[in-house]
Amino acid sequence: MTKRMADLPAEDRPREKMLKRGAGALSDEELVALLLGSGIKGHDVMTVARRIVHLVDERHGNPKLEHLQSLDGVGPAKAAIIAAALEFSRRRIRPEGIRISTPSDILPLIRHYSDRKQEHFLCISLNGANEVISTRVVSIGLVNKTLVHPREVFADPITDRGSAIILAHNHPSGNIEPSREDIALTRRLKESGETLGITVLDHIIFARKGHYSFLENGNL
Repeated sequence: MTKRMADLPAEDRPREKMLKRGAGALSDEELVALLLGSGIKGHDVMTVARRIVHLVDERHGNPKLEHLQSLDGVGPAKAAIIAAALEFSRRRIRPEGIRISTPSDILPLIRHYSDRKQEHFLCISLNGANEVISTRVVSIGLVNKTLVHPREVFADPITDRGSAIILAHNHPSGNIEPSREDIALTRRLKESGETLGITVLDHIIFARKGHYSFLENGNL
């Protein structure tokens, strides 16, 4: 459950934490709360920030203004701030061009999903030089299960004209060992990729502490 801003010790509030430890120490919810500045009556800023983060994930990082304004506690001004921040990041701070040599190279692009309470299934599309084209949320599941279909995974990489993909999903439990379902899904997606001519390079399971690579463990 997300704590209210008033429940947090002064040193754990987003602005104070950033000033002391840097932006990298903040969760996605804390970063959004810092952008919002405050909530409105009946809607604490941390609760509103959690709603926005969930919406951004659902909309693959590109919610429209009307989507943002449909959330409780988000009016035109706050929606405009979030939309502007997302647009700025798309223009200036893109992951494109990052070359992936080992599974750990992808972790900086996905580790902020490790604190999610539900499984988020991600697909990172790569070009022929193993450079990142895009990172997308494909599916958001339950606490310990996400439903993924090959057509959802490969739709965007096909549009990207990608040569390969890396799959990744978080385990909210903290246990990074693959389940039977994880292994079966990986095999299914690898076979689908072979049919489409898009190589599945790896599937990474990650949590706040540690990650598991199917490639490194010989399971791909």
